[in-house]
Amino acid sequence: MNDGDAALALHALGWILADEPRAERLLGMTGLSPEGLRASLGDRATLAAILGFLAAHEPDLVACAEALDIDAEALAAAARRLEGLEGPMP
Repeated sequence: MNDGDAALALHALGWILADEPRAERLLGMTGLSPEGLRASLGDRATLAAILGFLAAHEPDLVACAEALDIDAEALAAAARRLEGLEGPMP
């Protein structure tokens, strides 16, 4: 797992959790409980689900990218890498 992608997912999670309705939507879509989310933050699948959640809803993807001062495509590419759909960054 790319450490940069993992760190990006954790930063994105902080952004997601800052908004309660968005946080509840993440939990609902992933099936994780707050405790389960905390316990699985080191798991590639959880990190992929966090970024996949954003990639699946473009307004959130763009807003998160702006908040993190990163290109939205960089978030989407990190999601694909964590999901195993794209090779590592060169």
